[in-house]
Amino acid sequence: MLKGVENHSLPRTAAFFDLDKTVIAKSSTLTFSKSFYQGGLINRRAVLRTAYSQFVFLAGGADHEQMERMRAYLSALCRGWNVQQVKEIVAETLHDLIDPIIYDEAASLIEGHHTAGRDVVIVSTSGAEVVEPIGELLGADRVVATRMVVGEDGCFTGEVEYYAYGPTKAEAVRELAESEGYDLSRCYAYSDSATDVPMLESVGHPYAVNPDRALRREALARGWPILDFHRPVRLKQRMPAFSVPQRPALVAIAAIGAAAATAGLVWYASRRRTSAA
Repeated sequence: MLKGVENHSLPRTAAFFDLDKTVIAKSSTLTFSKSFYQGGLINRRAVLRTAYSQFVFLAGGADHEQMERMRAYLSALCRGWNVQQVKEIVAETLHDLIDPIIYDEAASLIEGHHTAGRDVVIVSTSGAEVVEPIGELLGADRVVATRMVVGEDGCFTGEVEYYAYGPTKAEAVRELAESEGYDLSRCYAYSDSATDVPMLESVGHPYAVNPDRALRREALARGWPILDFHRPVRLKQRMPAFSVPQRPALVAIAAIGAAAATAGLVWYASRRRTSAA
């Protein structure tokens, strides 16, 4: 599937990966809900609602209206939560929660692209506070993720600074291609969702991974390869060869803001401070 080592006299290339249900088996942000509950960040009712959202997400049954309702609920919920607390909880639980749900097939692809001399870029609608550490765990070269507005007090305001969703992902890919010198006709992209068709069609080698029904139809119509990832495995249980140097995950920030976020976007939030710092 992957071609050989890049000829470095040619323009650079990259492989762009959606995260949830493409590289990992669940929603990255919703996976942390139990940890946030144990840390007193959300209540039991919110945990139950998160569990339902995870079920809907995994079943592929959430339509645009459902996602918008959840987005509005979560955006309101995160307002006032401390960002540093979020980062600390994610750092403390990252290996226990994320390492076991990384697809073996995706890890092999990442390894193969690096071996071939391509950059690996994670492009996710989930929040940067969650996606950046996961990108570093995977050895990604860059990360594109949704960013919430942070106030002077270090807390989320509930507004969105940059929304990595749909066409905005494709815009970020094109901006990276321009700034990094990627030849998009020779680049790769992987996603499970029809919302990522703009990103997939922006590269020369698109792949549908565990596609939802809409993306499966689109992939069949366009002749895009369809991949089935189904073996989550801890990285340390894989071959010792998966020891790609942990490159710092750099955030590619596009200049376009948005006023919404998707389900799970703000579950990387932290304890609401009840008194001034």
